[in-house]
Amino acid sequence: MYGFINTCLKSLVVEKFGEETWVKLRDEAGVQDTFLTYEVYKDEITMQLVAEACKLLGVKPEVVLRQFGEYFFEFCKRSGYDHMLRTLGGNLFEFTENLDALHSYLALSYKEMNAPSFRVERNPDGTMLLHYYSDRRGLCHIVPGIIGAVAKDFFNSEITMEIVNQLEELERTGKKEHVVFLVTQWPAAQSSVVISETEPFPRTQSLQPLANRRNAMIWIKEPLHQKRSSISLSMQRSHWETIRGLVHIGKGKLLRGFQPVYPTALNIDLKTFCHAFPFHIVFDEQLVVHQAGVNLQRIVPGLQTMSIHLDLYFSIVHPEVTFTISSIRKFINSHFVLQTRRDMMPEVWKDRPMLQLRGQMIWMPSLDCMLYQASPLLRSLQELEERDMHISDIAPHDVTRDLILLNQQRLAEIELSNQLERKKEELRLLSQHLEEERRKTENLLYAMLPKHVANRLKEGKTVEAGEFKECTILFSDVVTFTNICSTCEPIQIVLMLNSMYLRFDRLTTVHNVYKVETIGDAYMVVGGVPIPVSSHAERVANFALGMILAAREVINPVTGGPIQIRVGLHSGPVLAGVVGEKMPRYCLFGDTVNTASRMESHGLPDKIHLSPTVYKALKNKSFVIQKRGEIEVKGKGRMTTYFLETNIGISEQQIMGLSDLETVDGQQDSQMSYQPGLHRSAFQRQRRDDLCLIPMNYGDSLNEPAPCSHMSEPQACPAIKPRDSESYGSLHTDDQSEGGAIDQLKDTDEFGQTDVKLTEKHMDGLDSDTEDQQLTAGAVETNNQSKHTLTRFCVVL
Repeated sequence: MYGFINTCLKSLVVEKFGEETWVKLRDEAGVQDTFLTYEVYKDEITMQLVAEACKLLGVKPEVVLRQFGEYFFEFCKRSGYDHMLRTLGGNLFEFTENLDALHSYLALSYKEMNAPSFRVERNPDGTMLLHYYSDRRGLCHIVPGIIGAVAKDFFNSEITMEIVNQLEELERTGKKEHVVFLVTQWPAAQSSVVISETEPFPRTQSLQPLANRRNAMIWIKEPLHQKRSSISLSMQRSHWETIRGLVHIGKGKLLRGFQPVYPTALNIDLKTFCHAFPFHIVFDEQLVVHQAGVNLQRIVPGLQTMSIHLDLYFSIVHPEVTFTISSIRKFINSHFVLQTRRDMMPEVWKDRPMLQLRGQMIWMPSLDCMLYQASPLLRSLQELEERDMHISDIAPHDVTRDLILLNQQRLAEIELSNQLERKKEELRLLSQHLEEERRKTENLLYAMLPKHVANRLKEGKTVEAGEFKECTILFSDVVTFTNICSTCEPIQIVLMLNSMYLRFDRLTTVHNVYKVETIGDAYMVVGGVPIPVSSHAERVANFALGMILAAREVINPVTGGPIQIRVGLHSGPVLAGVVGEKMPRYCLFGDTVNTASRMESHGLPDKIHLSPTVYKALKNKSFVIQKRGEIEVKGKGRMTTYFLETNIGISEQQIMGLSDLETVDGQQDSQMSYQPGLHRSAFQRQRRDDLCLIPMNYGDSLNEPAPCSHMSEPQACPAIKPRDSESYGSLHTDDQSEGGAIDQLKDTDEFGQTDVKLTEKHMDGLDSDTEDQQLTAGAVETNNQSKHTLTRFCVVL
């Protein structure tokens, strides 16, 4: 089928059911989105679309096909075929009878068109039998939709069509799908039609309004023969009878009807007739040729031999019937296309395309002969040249001359239109790919900068620094990271950090906090920036609890056990802005950043270290907080700090943004043994990333979906893609001063050993044990000495 059919089907689905339904239907059928009008596609594509539409809409194929037939008629009218369809016939019988002629004309433009064929028979009671032939089985239900729409639009009437027979005709050699419809027609409820005895199917010109609503209902309820009598009684004279009464013909005689006048003898000699109609053939019931046009004799010399049989030199192409006089008379209202047989043509025609004739069969009862009045079937000047013919070979009165010239221009326009369609489709695909790349670029940009900042930079505008009076900053790093780096291969370190950062990135989406950056093993997060929220401390605190849980799933390549991290939090004001032109970063400035870094560096393994400001923000919430006591903080003096233990108001599943199924999977993953050089497979990591996240619902979460932690199946959760799909680490080598945003975030082997000693002591003894505080301070000093070594390691990676 041509793309015009599939385009119509797409337009129907989009117009009636929406673009989303078409996309779903297209994906289920496995077909492309756009079809070119003059491109030929496999029939299976259309059949697959119809089958999937039945499944998607839950209706029978008959319903879909009938609705498609109704829409196809309207689609053809909108596509420029309106006037052509209106001129096919004055009533429904004539319209249907000339459908094959329309298909024959369209075949000039759609050369490979394999259209169905129609044959109509009148019944004495005013109904008609419509014979439908097609090579495609199962599409006959389109016909009632098309014919019904034609009757309603062009002839202001209603019809019913029922299948009365589906047998194959013996005369047919092709188009084995043969369906016979019984068509019953009556005028629409609001109008009537004057029906003559010789014209059972009303014309549009004779449509007349009924006298009242009651007469309109009589039209619908009464049989056809009663309708005729009622109309003849209610209307003495029709519109055309009135006009004929005013026209005088000859000597005062009124023209009441047309009666043709025939001459007593045919006043044309045989030579003139054969030259005037150079492609006609006269043959009898035995297919013996008695007469042929002169040009046809020249092309097919065998026709000059008397008493030759027509079927020896020609075969019937359309309609696909047997070459017998009975078959021809049965389909006499159809256009017949005959084609010369190659084995009977002269030697010069062996390499040429065969000549095709298209014309009308006329039965002459007085002679018991059939007249085939035909013309060469040529679509373009190229086909004329291929058969070594000229325009002069066609009779001057034959419109085939003009048709070839006009169709030559038409074919050029079709080729240009086809090229434009192809270019349009190419541009659509390029635009689609460009949009996908733009989306990827924006997602990457939004992963590195806040969305409003990135948009201003894209517009070429400057981003001014903004002051945030309240926010909470988090720092974390890996315990004994230096020892791990010195023991393992670089690729093992990269895989370990990537596994850990992917989990942390997922948590930023769950709690809607902003990931500032990563430096080596350090991870920095802020809540309340760049979008101020009142629950910034709660968000970051829950995020920190999730980090501790997520770190247990990451394997230490040295020990084979879970990795240990330190976390520090501090709340306060900051100044935020974009720094630099190349690789711009959204950075935070202020003493709050420095204090948060101190909380992390003075913390303990697998502990969340809180400053007094964070403690004040969380103390009246559902968090369990343990007082650590006063400690010496470098650059800050003595401070009373705290440890965050847990949040009794929510479950671990809610903190991690997981359902119960994901939690089980995470526990299984954490029990995997680590082998040097071997990391979790990409399939397992992708599976973890693909699981849907359940965002936390905070009091100021205006645009966040409600939590669904009680759902047992991950598929039922509102899936939210993590904002940061990868970790983008910065490799800084500049020395940072004591008041810098990020101080020393690395550990040494000695500091790891000190941490073990501190964890073995009771927490209450830390408040008064000066020796332990000095030990902690010494560990911090030792930690400061490792900055340059780890920075150089990151550069190597």
